[in-house]
Amino acid sequence: MSGRFWVLPLLALLTAGPVAAQIGPAVRPFVIEDAPTVALRHVRVIDGTGAPVRENQTVVIANGRIAAVGPDAIVTIPSGAKVHDLTGATLIPGLVDLHGHQYFYSSAGLTQMAVSAPRLYLGLGVTTIRTAGGQLPYDELNTKRDIDRGLAAGPRMHISGPYLDGARSGPGHNRRLESPEEARRVVAYWAGEGATWLKFQGNVSREILGAAIEEAHRHRMGVTGHLCSVSFREAAALGIDNLEHGFITNSDYLPNRAPDRCSPDNMRYQVQVDVDGPAVDSTIRELLARNVTLTSTLSVYELFVPGRAKVPEAALDAMAPAARAAALADLEETNSGKAFAVPPALFEKMKRFDRKWAEAGGLLAAGVDPWGNGSLPGYGDHRNFELLVEAGFSPVEAVRVVSANGARVLRQLDDYGTITVGKRADLVVLDGNPAAVPSDIRKVRWVFKDGIGYDSAKLVASVKGMVGIQ
Repeated sequence: MSGRFWVLPLLALLTAGPVAAQIGPAVRPFVIEDAPTVALRHVRVIDGTGAPVRENQTVVIANGRIAAVGPDAIVTIPSGAKVHDLTGATLIPGLVDLHGHQYFYSSAGLTQMAVSAPRLYLGLGVTTIRTAGGQLPYDELNTKRDIDRGLAAGPRMHISGPYLDGARSGPGHNRRLESPEEARRVVAYWAGEGATWLKFQGNVSREILGAAIEEAHRHRMGVTGHLCSVSFREAAALGIDNLEHGFITNSDYLPNRAPDRCSPDNMRYQVQVDVDGPAVDSTIRELLARNVTLTSTLSVYELFVPGRAKVPEAALDAMAPAARAAALADLEETNSGKAFAVPPALFEKMKRFDRKWAEAGGLLAAGVDPWGNGSLPGYGDHRNFELLVEAGFSPVEAVRVVSANGARVLRQLDDYGTITVGKRADLVVLDGNPAAVPSDIRKVRWVFKDGIGYDSAKLVASVKGMVGIQ
């Protein structure tokens, strides 16, 4: 490989303007590196493209972007660069979470994680999120604005606005839509407010969902959904872009399903479905034909599986006392069989479906869905990686799912998601080797976003006891 291959992009990036926002006083305490040119030497690289693990690599960051990637013996370190020896460490792309709520609900109540969620995401290696539905969407828009201006530490945010749903009675925070005309008006409004995605819930009709998708695409917005009243195949036919949770929520297989109605038996029935049968194969073919993408959220559903429901001690430490007690009580009810549960056999089918979808050529991304019950930003993302490996993905494949694939769903893969020359320097330094020991995904030392390096331990420590409060 010639030296010229590396020099040309490096020269261009060294003279380019910086990508990163300014670092405000509330962010500065967490920054460990903001030199304009940085070299990370002797590091193991899993680049997110699916390429094999590469040892003894040097990665050069210049003005917030990746300027060079290659063997230590080939890459020339620019004069004046800040050099870090990362012998024994692994570098992966920043994680991209497509189901990144900023609220937390438990029997202790509903709160926004306006401070704790962004710091946990960033501190644990998640550099980009899509909110996938909000209880207080303006809080999330304000958080995004502060992060973009360098006034708060957190990931890059793609806002999906409030939950959208069909007409139904009773209280709730979802925006309920009663006609196609109302759907179009609401979609146009949120496009104007800065949302780039929309998230639909399980009681919407095909007519309303179809109108909303059409209007969203007119505004260059994406549409995803946790659906039930509309099946996966029906949503694909309407033009939906993304579907949440995978196998467990799809109502295609429920016998005698009433049109545009969500049956309470839907998720319970899934345990009877043959995930390797012709009906599932037919759904996969149809979704692939219509370019639909899927978001896996295995880590949150594992918390409903008796015998598997547990939360890392570090995540429990992030919770306020009332939220921690409520989460532990909820987990105990699940493990004792007293609460809603996902049967172990169904959870195995969920994992099998995710692998089957990817093997068929489907685009699978991931998200943590931290709405409550102990599922927390960052920690759930790490568990998603481990569960994907458990499902049969190689560690290299699992890294691609939790990074590059998310960027691809967001239509941002040209800008970030892999460790590739010219892309934003969104990188995670791990003290270990997740290709050999998947749990090493949890050993985050530093996180770079737009070339600025953050201290993971400081970000996580700063929100100890805060989830459930702010």
